[in-house]
Amino acid sequence: MRTFLTALLTLAAVNLHGDRPNIIYIMCDDLGYGDIHCLSPQTSKIATPHVDKLASEGMTFTDAHSGSSVCTPTRYGLLTGRYSWRTKLQKGVVTGFAPCLIAEDRITVAGFLKKNGYATAIVGKWHLDFQYLDPKTREAYSQKKHKTPPVGAKIPDGPIHRGFDYFHGFHHARNMEAVIEDDRVIAHDPVVNMLPRLTKKSVEYIESRKGKKQPFFLYIPLGSPHTPIVPSSDWEGKSGLGKYGDFVMETENVVGAVSKALEKIGATDNTLIIFTSDNGCSKAAGIDQLKKQGHLVSAHLRGSKADIWDGGHRVPFIVKWPGKVKPDTTSEQLICHVDLFATVAEVIGKKISTNAAEDSVSILPALSGNPIKTTRNGVIHHSISGHFAYRQGPWKLCLARASGGWTAPKENQARSDAPRGQLYNMRSDIAEQHNLYSSEPAIVDRLLKLLTADIKRGRSTRGPKTKNDVSEIVLWKSEVKGTGQAKQKKPRKKKKSN
Repeated sequence: MRTFLTALLTLAAVNLHGDRPNIIYIMCDDLGYGDIHCLSPQTSKIATPHVDKLASEGMTFTDAHSGSSVCTPTRYGLLTGRYSWRTKLQKGVVTGFAPCLIAEDRITVAGFLKKNGYATAIVGKWHLDFQYLDPKTREAYSQKKHKTPPVGAKIPDGPIHRGFDYFHGFHHARNMEAVIEDDRVIAHDPVVNMLPRLTKKSVEYIESRKGKKQPFFLYIPLGSPHTPIVPSSDWEGKSGLGKYGDFVMETENVVGAVSKALEKIGATDNTLIIFTSDNGCSKAAGIDQLKKQGHLVSAHLRGSKADIWDGGHRVPFIVKWPGKVKPDTTSEQLICHVDLFATVAEVIGKKISTNAAEDSVSILPALSGNPIKTTRNGVIHHSISGHFAYRQGPWKLCLARASGGWTAPKENQARSDAPRGQLYNMRSDIAEQHNLYSSEPAIVDRLLKLLTADIKRGRSTRGPKTKNDVSEIVLWKSEVKGTGQAKQKKPRKKKKSN
């Protein structure tokens, strides 16, 4: 009862004063949990002063997860409140030059906020597919013929068609030279300029809101420190750990620039800021060399980007909201990026339709130090190869024989006598070293049934049963004959309307 009353009073205070907060969601790309100094002071050798300051002014979540251990699925879940494996994307990421992964009729968190009076903007990386059209013929450019989309190419299904008023950024790393604004490629620019560009544009957008009563939602999905690892000249050599360390420092500097811009327009006190990452650190960062220098990118966690182990998807997650979130606090509650949608809906006191945000739970109570009131049995994890894991309380069940990703042993390197799956008690074995799959069959069975039900119901939260976009989702990916990976299932054919 206390949790409910606290949340209710918080909402009442926000709504009575017409004081809906601005919301800024900064999501780094391939930033490991251990890359942030305040999260792992013993093993993080990279200075992250701006994020450390943010943590001292807000709440740090120590059990926060991305929806997947790679880029595209996480971004889909963040914006829709729905796990990406419910779509045709059963593994891997998208590569652009294709129709948007987010269906035209599916509302995004940006569209929801826009509908409820917010100005909405994205500055950064999209990575959810869209098409590039010849501005004269309106025919789609092909990826085969155009490694980089031409300047002037038009985009018919990008961010501004999925709830955003403004977009400045790029699609993904391999097309980073193509700078996009709203629905058009406006320039080709060397990749080393992208991070400074995104920093500048984020600041410009915030400063453009000065004196305006309308609240704004600014989503800043940075493309760093993902490859290409290209710190600008002003940051080279700053970390003493090589280019990756330098790039992390330049990336976290965005937090400082955003904070300064908010202060400049007098919006600090009425802005909810979230800082996080889309998944764990990539092997391309030179993880082994960094380890030799005393820096552990995943801190105390096993694995890294792409893996089903927590190093692949447990991410930094820091929330600052002056007057609402107590400074220098910590929460150990289990949360996921898919929870943004339900959270902002509760923040502004608006209901979500039953056919949207099917996997999203509001974390608003946690921001006041109270238990999250969830209708979800557990959180579902997903690796690059489509391997599933299910987390409930201290227990984590992995439907994989090994990492399910890039860390050895990979699935095809698992011992012949390895159990079918893995079960870990994350409270006593956070490093996932002691597999209890064979010794705790009752727990395995219970978690597997919950995961199966969440998949079949088309949602993991309370509400009417809905449909996934595909007719079949393979649970045990390593047992698919031939490749050991998930087979893509064809989308359901829509019935023709009369």
